[in-house]
Formats: sequence, C-alpha cells, structure tokens
Amino acid sequence: MISLAGISSIETERLVLRAPQGADWDSWRAFAVSNRARFIGGAMDDGMAWRAFGHAIGHWALRGYGSFIFTLKGSDQAIGMVGPWHPFDWPEREIGWTIWRTEYEGRGLAYEASLAARQHAYDTLGWDTAVSYIHPDNHRSIALAKRLGAHLDEDAAWPQGEPCETYRHPSPDAVRAGIAA
Repeated sequence: MISLAGISSIETERLVLRAPQGADWDSWRAFAVSNRARFIGGAMDDGMAWRAFGHAIGHWALRGYGSFIFTLKGSDQAIGMVGPWHPFDWPEREIGWTIWRTEYEGRGLAYEASLAARQHAYDTLGWDTAVSYIHPDNHRSIALAKRLGAHLDEDAAWPQGEPCETYRHPSPDAVRAGIAA
C-alpha cells in the first residue's frame, strides 16, 4: 500500500506518532463502524468510514500537517489517532484524539500522545492557540482536555453539526512555563 512520504515521526516515552498509512485502514474501520465512534459522527457505514479515513490522509496533502497515528514503541499496530487538525470550514485549529481499541483506554496513552501532538503544533507548526472540539456527553475526552490544561471556552465558535463544546488549550508560553500540562 502507498504511504505518505517525508513526514517525520514523533517519539514519546512509550509511543510513536507517525503519518497514517493504508495499512491502518482495518484498525480505523473497526473503530469507525463501532459505537466507539459515536462522538465523532459514527457509528459509520463502510463508505463513510472510508471517506473519513481518506479525509485524515488528505489533510496532510492539503494543509501540510494532520493527525498522526500512534502506536506503542516496537509495534506498528495503530492504537488511535491524535494531532493537529483544521478542516476547511472549522473556525479554529484543533488538537484532536481518538483511541480505537478499548484495551488501550485508561493507560494515559491518549494524554501522552496529545501532549506530544500539541507540542508539535506549537513548536513546529507555530500555532499560538489550539482548541479541542468535544461532544458534551464525551466525559472521557472532557477529562483528558482538562488534564491537558484546557478549559471550556463558552464564547468560542464550533463546527456545525453535532453538539459540541470548545475546550481552549493553554498558550504555548503557558505550556513552556509549566503553568499547564
């Protein structure tokens, strides 16, 4: 299968964040068609799952950045997706995350991956702010956003469609100063 070329990976203590590749389709599809995807517009049918996966890969070509697939070091099995994200019609740039398989929940992996992705957005992409758009019933993602130092920004716009709350991440300066996660 074809893979995206020239995209650097990011390593954390336990994880590798890398570009999405065609071989990730089966893991993405299993997540996207399940109830686990309910907070991101799912459960999807196979056609919608295919288009959503293509959107994730195409974002890299159109924006020059996108969401990373994250894996445990020493394995190339996709655990989930995390990273900078800004579809054409969204009001702000987002740090988003999904864990695709239940056995990886509650281990701090999404937190570790999100910290690295946000640092990449701030230091490499030069972002001065970031938000996370979260369905109000997605309590696990809200808890993660708060652990990352984000706060509910009731005045911020959000993408049309699903119910959504906007969580504003601390500024790059606040993160560097250790004021936030």
